[in-house]
Amino acid sequence: MALRTIRIQGDPVLTKKCREITEMTPKIKELIDDMLDTMYEANGVGLAGPQVGVLKRIVVIDIGEGPVVMINPVILEKSGEQTGDEGCLSLPGKAGTVTRPNYVKAHAFDENMEEYEIEGTELMARAICHELDHLDGHMYTEIVEGPLHDVTYDDPEE
Repeated sequence: MALRTIRIQGDPVLTKKCREITEMTPKIKELIDDMLDTMYEANGVGLAGPQVGVLKRIVVIDIGEGPVVMINPVILEKSGEQTGDEGCLSLPGKAGTVTRPNYVKAHAFDENMEEYEIEGTELMARAICHELDHLDGHMYTEIVEGPLHDVTYDDPEE
């Protein structure tokens, strides 16, 4: 397992549409492990393939309830509305106000290429929508309401 370089806004890879994953390979398994390590090291709650320079339809999310791996995810349902601060590992130190669905149901494959559905509300719904946007070459800055603002995070070691 290794940490991967997180691509920063302005990198052309972040504007490209990702390809589906058709089979689990040792390389994809390694990518999943690396993405989880990279996300945790950066104190993020989600990370998508293009954010580490890989144009594949894969995201990892952990909102504090354990890691979720989503391969070839598709949103099936969304409802409600929530507006709040959103940040991105590809735009460190910045955040902005974004309105997202408050409920999301998605279909995906796990790290064993087994199909599943996941439902999420609040932060999980926001994370799913945010990460799936990355798979189609979009960032939250395209839908931000108002200006971005600087954010600082407390040192998790303290």
